[in-house]
Order: sequence, then C-alpha cells, then structure tokens
Amino acid sequence: MDEHILTLICDPETHEALEFHPEALVNVRSGRRYLIREGIPDFIDIVSGRNKKYQELYDHIAWLYDPAENLYRWFKRRHDFRRDYIDELEVPSGARVLEVSVGTGANLPYFSSGVEFFGLDLSWGMLRRCRKNLHKWNRTAELFRGEGERLPFHANIFDVVFHVGGINFFNDKARAIQEMIRVAKPGTKIVIVDETEKVVKQLYERIPLLNKYFRKRIEAVADPRHLVPGNMREVKCKEFAGGRLYCVTFRKP
Repeated sequence: MDEHILTLICDPETHEALEFHPEALVNVRSGRRYLIREGIPDFIDIVSGRNKKYQELYDHIAWLYDPAENLYRWFKRRHDFRRDYIDELEVPSGARVLEVSVGTGANLPYFSSGVEFFGLDLSWGMLRRCRKNLHKWNRTAELFRGEGERLPFHANIFDVVFHVGGINFFNDKARAIQEMIRVAKPGTKIVIVDETEKVVKQLYERIPLLNKYFRKRIEAVADPRHLVPGNMREVKCKEFAGGRLYCVTFRKP
C-alpha cells in the first residue's frame, strides 16, 4: 500500500493509526488486524441488522446493477439524473474525494482524472464490479470495504464527501452523517442522495427479485435532514428526477 494512503486511513473503531503488514493493516497499539482481500482493505468483521440485509441484496444483484440501470434509463427515456446531484458538489482542482457507498463506481466518470478518489462500500459484489469498471474506464480509485457508520479515515482530510443510495436503510443514519462530517475538511459541502418512498413503494416492492427486502417495513422512507447536527450550515433538501430522489446538502463549519 502506498505510504501516502496509509497516512489517511485509521482504525474505524478507535481512529488510531494503522501499519501495513503482509496481507493486513494492523493497529499496533491494540493488535487488531484488518485483512486486505483481493487488494481491498476490509474493515468489517461482522455485519448485522439492516446493513447485513442490504449487503446481501447488493451482493446478489451486483452483476446486474449497471445493465439494469442503463436499460431502465433508456426504456423510460430518462435524462442523466446523476448530473443533478454531481453539480451540487464543490470539487476544487486536485480534490480528495470520498464517496460513501460507492457501489459499481458509476459516479466516478463525472469527475476529472485529476481528483484523488476514495470509494467505500459494504458489498463485496459491488466493489468487485467497481474494480472491473475502473479497469474498463482506465481510471484509478482507492477502494475499501466498510460501513458508513464507521469510516476508516482520519478526521478533516476530504475536500469532497458525498453519498448516493443506501442511507435509507443504514443501521444508524445519524452516526453515518456524523462520520461524513468528521472526515470532511472544514468548509466542505456534504451531499447525501437516496431514493424517495415513491420509488420504494411503486417499484422495489413490486419487483420479484427485490420485494422481499422492502416489504413489511416499520416506517416509510424519509430524507434524513432532521439528523443533520444543528451546527451545520446551509442545510437544504430538494427532490429531483420526478420526485424519485431526494438530495440533502449542508456545509461543515
């Protein structure tokens, strides 16, 4: 692992520094080891609750994710909705960018090759697909397996922090938002995007492959703006893509 990258990552539980050992990252103080699997550091031991449920979903559909999205957009003649939220980001030249829940990496082509891109996801299936896409696009990114509630990065290091898809069903949405704030540099505009209840109710609950993951929910999907800490600035929320997506934005002081 590059020495520069090693200075940016940490033990997600304690935020202590890690050392690179053969096939693992090690917290020398505690002795805790995080294996490097297929070239990707793995910061998860056990996945539980809703995180486990939806990790299994994305592992199962990873191979189909990109073709299905492209087909749906073509069939419905949808415009490129990704540009709607990418334009919300403030990306300085040479920015260090973190995408929480990077999935197959479909957002990466919207950034210039000059950015330093980091992607985290809890699904091995999606990360493997992302790695294949990077090779196809001739792009580079640092990939990590981890949970949004426990980011394996030091504080105040990212110029851009954003999340697209997934937070609706995180175990702890408030903690995930706090983690995004922690790792962002002061002044950073943070962007959180996910699907509205309209999509879950009218689409996911009706698709045979997906419906078992979305039926019998305790509560309807709602945007998490109420979970943004009160000291954040410029808190806003809007819907786009015909009410299928919400976008919460705010700025770290």
